[in-house]
Amino acid sequence: MKNYIITIARGFGSGGKQIALQLGKELGIECYENRILYLASELAGVDETEFLSVDEKLKSRGFGRKLQELPMQLLPLPVTKKFRSEDKMFDFQSEIIRNLAESESCIIVGKCADYVLRDYKNVISIYIEAPREYCVKRIMNRMHCGESQAHALITKTDKYRAEYYKYYTHGNYWTNPVNYDMTLNSGRLGEQGCINMIKACLKQKIDIS
Repeated sequence: MKNYIITIARGFGSGGKQIALQLGKELGIECYENRILYLASELAGVDETEFLSVDEKLKSRGFGRKLQELPMQLLPLPVTKKFRSEDKMFDFQSEIIRNLAESESCIIVGKCADYVLRDYKNVISIYIEAPREYCVKRIMNRMHCGESQAHALITKTDKYRAEYYKYYTHGNYWTNPVNYDMTLNSGRLGEQGCINMIKACLKQKIDIS
């Protein structure tokens, strides 16, 4: 069976990460998000003269296992800082994502993965969003914060994600539905409803039988 990749972009508080994790369990494949960032941060500190050996490590059979051993961030991870480009970091992230796409079936959350893998045929790209009230309630419950703080975290995190996406995709807009195979409203469908829709989209676009 050919490898397949599901990329998931999501609004902060929409439940996109939880949907991705549960989807991975139901499909029996790995879900990657912050672990890609951790590995890219580690590799970005390598001297340029050592890049060849780093590239070989990325292509090695043990690469996926190394990534799986890194810690997974399960709670919401807001971004309150202003966006600053880190091109070297993004290059390493992109290389990691491409190597994953060529070596195993998996789910990749964020990281402009839909753009990085835009020329790959074995990819479906999903965007998940929800009404503000739904997102605020989820953030309040999961981060144990007040309503005003939840609003502020959503505003700042989504602003950062939009600027990040625009910069690294050379002007494209993060929530543009044309970027994705499907956009889903988790507030209306619920998490399991979104999972079922993604499975249907996967079956429609990619033969996984």
